[in-house]
Amino acid sequence: MTRLNTRSCQRVPRLSTVIHSLFAIAIVSCGGAREQAKPASNAFKVALVTTGSVSDQGWNAGAYQGLLAIRDSLGARISNVQTQTPAEIDENFRQYGAQGYNLVFGHGFEYQDPAIRVAPSFPRTVFVTTSGVKTAPNVGGVYFTFSDGAYLAGIVAGAASHSGVVGAIGGTQLPPVVAAFKAFEAGAKSVNPNVKLLTAYVGNWDDASAAREQALAQIARGADVIFQDADAAGLGVFQAARQSRTVRIIGSNSDQNGVAPEVTLGSVVIDLPRAMMIIARDVKSGAFKGHVYRLGENDGVVRWVVNPRLAPEISPTTVARLDSARKLIDAKTLKVPE
Repeated sequence: MTRLNTRSCQRVPRLSTVIHSLFAIAIVSCGGAREQAKPASNAFKVALVTTGSVSDQGWNAGAYQGLLAIRDSLGARISNVQTQTPAEIDENFRQYGAQGYNLVFGHGFEYQDPAIRVAPSFPRTVFVTTSGVKTAPNVGGVYFTFSDGAYLAGIVAGAASHSGVVGAIGGTQLPPVVAAFKAFEAGAKSVNPNVKLLTAYVGNWDDASAAREQALAQIARGADVIFQDADAAGLGVFQAARQSRTVRIIGSNSDQNGVAPEVTLGSVVIDLPRAMMIIARDVKSGAFKGHVYRLGENDGVVRWVVNPRLAPEISPTTVARLDSARKLIDAKTLKVPE
C-alpha cells in the first residue's frame, strides 16, 4: 500500500522568475501532473508526492485521481512528483513548502519521518501522510482500516479455494501490507481453518516480471486464489493468473476488477479521492488539526467490491458470511488483526 521506487522521471517543479510581478509559468513534470497556472497569489495549492508511478492502476493511481478531484472541486492549483531516492523526500517536501503550498500529501508509510523533520520549517504548509500515524501541529496521518476489507477478501478466498492454499504477494514488507495479509489469512481461516497462506514480497513496487514469477511459484505450490498488494508490480500477478486460467486474483487499493476481469474475484478498494477530499476541505477551511484520520468502511473509504463478471462464482452462503462479518466489524464486535 505504501511504496518506494528507485526510478523517476519527475522532479519537483520550480517556479520561474516572475515577469512584471503578474504572471508565473507552470512547470510540467515529465509523465506527471501539471501545475495549474493561476495568477492569484492566495490560490489554494495542493501537491502529491508518490514513491511509484501514478499509472500503476492501483495505490498511486488512486491518489492521483484524488489530486485531480481536489483541483476540480476546490479550484486548487496542483502538482505531483515521484521521488527517485529516499533522500529526495525531504528535498521535495522542502521545495513545496518554500513554494507556499497549503497542503502536501506524502503518499505512503515511508513519508512520516520526513514530514516530521521538515514541517517545523514551514508552519503554513500542512503535510499529510497516507498510512501514517505520526502527527505534529501541521502534520497529519491517514490510517486506512484496510485490514477490514482484507478480512472480507479472505472470506471470499477461503470459500473459493479448491486446494486449501491461497497466496498473498506484496511489494515490500511494510507494516500496513503485513497487517493486511494477516487479516486476509484470518478471513480465509474463518471459512476453512485448515487453509494455508503462502506469502511473498517482490522487494519493490514496479517489477511486474518478478511479481509474475512469484505468483507462478505460488501457483506451482497449489495456490488457486492470490491477493496482491504490489502496485505496478502487481500487474504481473494478474498476468500469471491469466496464464493459469483456473487461478483467481483479488485486487487492492483501486478497483482492479477491470484489469483482468476473467480471473478477478474482486478488489479491496480504498476510495483515495474521497479520503483526500475530506482532508483538503479541512485544510482549506482552516479546520485542520494535526491528528490521525481513521477512515474505513463507516466513512465509505474502504470497501470490498465484487467483480460483477465473476459474482456467480461467489456462493449465496459466502455472500451471507460477508454481510454478517461486515456488520460485526461495523459494530466493533469482530476484531480484525491490524
